[in-house]
Amino acid sequence: MNKTISYVYVILSAVCWGFIGFSNRLLTEAGMTLGNRVFVRNFGTLLVLTVVFALFHRQVFCIRLKHLPIFLGSGLISILLLSVVYFQCQTMCSLSVAAVLLYLAPSFVVLASAVLWKTPLTKGKIAALCVSLLGCIMVSGMLGGDMTASWAGIGLGVASGMCYASYTVFSHYGLAHYESYTMIYWTFLVAGLGSAFFADIPSLLPVFQQPKGAIGGICVIIVATVLPYIFYTKGLEGVESGRASIITNIEPVVETLVGITVFHEALTVWTVLGVGCVIGCVALLAREG
Repeated sequence: MNKTISYVYVILSAVCWGFIGFSNRLLTEAGMTLGNRVFVRNFGTLLVLTVVFALFHRQVFCIRLKHLPIFLGSGLISILLLSVVYFQCQTMCSLSVAAVLLYLAPSFVVLASAVLWKTPLTKGKIAALCVSLLGCIMVSGMLGGDMTASWAGIGLGVASGMCYASYTVFSHYGLAHYESYTMIYWTFLVAGLGSAFFADIPSLLPVFQQPKGAIGGICVIIVATVLPYIFYTKGLEGVESGRASIITNIEPVVETLVGITVFHEALTVWTVLGVGCVIGCVALLAREG
């Protein structure tokens, strides 16, 4: 795959993931519980992917049994466990702290790439990683804002970053044997079925009868899950894992801009500087090749 197209795929995935906060806010305002948000996102994604691939890409349904652990890992750890630990972290720390701990994920990916696959840890990559993390801290509002945290919450936040990073690691092994669509489908087959244990079906119906609930549900499934995972996994076919993970730090920038545009949140100097840092990190990576 052309490297430029691969970079575009990764950037598009980050832009789509940036709408998850918008989706979750609509679902929360409509009265959807945490467990049901986990269920709707993962099981809804499984249903959409099953229909689409049954019509256009049936080869994704076939895998070798010996590769099942890859998909169990990506589905249970990278998707389902991430949802549980990150949402719990948000109840024990301020949202800004939880967000920044989650965006430690690229650091874990870069280290894993160096250890597992002997990927060079270049000065440019380290610089981009530092600039990107600084940008996330600025965008989150941690600087100059209210910040609360407990050690248990920080531990969960670090765990969420590791879960987030693990998808890139599992994808590296999955893509060695299968195309990207197979990796995505089996990941969400595991996550979707697992999420059923969190569901409270009777309480879902009143939520989806509201416009906010219906729009939020469609957005979290299609825009914030199906599309970004397809884009990101396709992008990994042509972009080295560490670079791809760093680029996805565009996500909090998009989420902040959505908040400013849709919910009229305040635009601060820190936000502008943070956006500049994250864009600068992508430029650094592109320049390095």
